[in-house]
Amino acid sequence: MPGLPLHVIIIGAGTGGLCLAQGLKRAGISVAVYERDRTRRDGLQGYRVGIDADGKRALRANLSPELYDTFLTTCAQRPVYGNQMTHEKKFLFSAGPEVLKAEDQPSEDDADESVSRMTLRQVLLTGVEDVVHFDKRFTHYEQHDDGRVTAFFADGDSATGDLLVGAEGANSAVRQQYLPHAKLVDTGLIGITGKTPLTDETRALLPKEVMEGVTMVHGPKGFMCILHVMRFKWDEDGRPKQGIGSTDAEALRAWPGMLYDNSRDYIMWGFAASEKWLPKDVTQMRGARIQQLVQEKTASWHPDFRRIFSLGDPDSSFPLVIRTSEPIDPWKPSTVTLIGDAIHTMTPGRGVGANTALRDARLLTRKLVAASGGELSLLDAVGQYESTMTSYAWDAVIKSRAQMDGHSVMHKGDLIGNLARTGMRTAMRTMNHLPPMKRKIVLAESSFRGAGREDED
Repeated sequence: MPGLPLHVIIIGAGTGGLCLAQGLKRAGISVAVYERDRTRRDGLQGYRVGIDADGKRALRANLSPELYDTFLTTCAQRPVYGNQMTHEKKFLFSAGPEVLKAEDQPSEDDADESVSRMTLRQVLLTGVEDVVHFDKRFTHYEQHDDGRVTAFFADGDSATGDLLVGAEGANSAVRQQYLPHAKLVDTGLIGITGKTPLTDETRALLPKEVMEGVTMVHGPKGFMCILHVMRFKWDEDGRPKQGIGSTDAEALRAWPGMLYDNSRDYIMWGFAASEKWLPKDVTQMRGARIQQLVQEKTASWHPDFRRIFSLGDPDSSFPLVIRTSEPIDPWKPSTVTLIGDAIHTMTPGRGVGANTALRDARLLTRKLVAASGGELSLLDAVGQYESTMTSYAWDAVIKSRAQMDGHSVMHKGDLIGNLARTGMRTAMRTMNHLPPMKRKIVLAESSFRGAGREDED
């Protein structure tokens, strides 16, 4: 079978779309990305994303070795503890590196990393700036009899290629046209995000395990809050910190993406509650007003937690309706496909949304390289990608939903809800005192996040 001179159109310059563009460009496949943001600085800034073994495997495959090394350099200090706490600042469960035996310790390739979303975006934009077009709002597409597909934009421009990839997130206009029956459903939860600068004062509010880990805080009525401290290798002025090593320091100095990054050491926090406990206009709140709401809803929480909320940067806080996809039946492959949240939006309950998007990008790259080289037809390549992608993505969607469902008994305010939450806390405390159980839990979570996974994609 002769090779195909493919041109791929990607809608959306998010994590998955840019990783796909990196892989295709490295493979010599023509690609163009169209992003609605006006500049590379726009979009979510400063929020943490955990990169697990699946995500690292995808980045290592699609980025050049030099750029992958830059990614590692721009990651924050690795989290080494997984914690569960009460709103009174008491530990329910804490697992650190001492839980695992020597043979269980993750390899460098499998160890989790933490990176700010804006930082990751700047890494993924490095080297593909010439194929990314900003200020392009996609409106619709048309598929032609000759097998080509054209994307149209609000400014009147259009672009034609052999494959259109929707990678523009949960509100994907590509998905809405292509798979209109693939709906998003509300989980009944509202999230409120924020970040608080890491200073001597805020550092003193957190115990070592929280400073060096990822922590879930459980409160009354099912209220919850995730905390993660992000410490980078550069200072407030963007210069490499002392003592980080000459190789990392040189990589930061040479990396052009640093010019566009705003990430400084901070405490990321994300509060979540069932919508029934929040004002009806919560989704319209921003800044100081929504931070005040978090303060009001956490009146019974430990003063240290409330101090962290009160010191948050008002400009960093906004609400998020937590939604999820629902698995749908397989569809016939065509010259349109989807990756990441555009097809499998999931709750942050298991922390694998961005990693699944990266896994999609790696898999689709490999299939399109096979099509370009004549090993597969384009439709076979897309079909094989979609079959494998949905098998792992729907599993992640379902398991992530189970962790965050505002309609569950955990969010009830009656006796049944209180009993459920008490039972959960008791179970966590019990497991915290059983080393074999702790080890089993840590290994299971590591496996879910791709550690030790065979290269089956």
